Amino acid sequence: MGRLIYSAICSLDGYVADEDDNFDWAFPGEQVHAFINDLQRPIGTHLYGRRLYEVMAAWETMHTQPDQNATALDFAATWQAADKIVYSTTLDAVSTANTRLERQFDAASIRELKATTDRDISLGGPNLAAHALAGGLVDEVSLFLAPVIVGGGNPALPAGLRLDLELIEERRFENGFVYLRYRPTT
Repeated sequence: MGRLIYSAICSLDGYVADEDDNFDWAFPGEQVHAFINDLQRPIGTHLYGRRLYEVMAAWETMHTQPDQNATALDFAATWQAADKIVYSTTLDAVSTANTRLERQFDAASIRELKATTDRDISLGGPNLAAHALAGGLVDEVSLFLAPVIVGGGNPALPAGLRLDLELIEERRFENGFVYLRYRPTT
């Protein structure tokens, strides 16, 4: 059975993008990126909302871009090999391999996916995560806190949701990033 893992890079005050929809402050650096690569290897399927998918689709051709370091190339290969499901009512088509488009998030299909896979499932995008968290589908919440306060923007976690969590892993990085991994207790 696969675990559904919500993962996000966010500011210390909890935003994945600032009020101008900017997230250049979220670049993880080499050490954090290598750690993320290791976390991504067991992922068999990525679930994305439209906006995050459009950002992540760049990894489809990253290996063709000049001057990519080994860490970026490693992430690209891992990302390309995984299946992707994009949830969007506005996207006309997907542009990457191993990707399918779904028009609506369906909790029953996520439960079935979790029950029928032997690999973990990554959940990306705060709007999509809000549905999965509210539906009790998420098995782990992994946050990478960037050493910045942006003052507002797109929140990583939904407002109005109460969810008790148990800290199961933490790690500090040289660049000030902190990794926190939680498991819901209810």
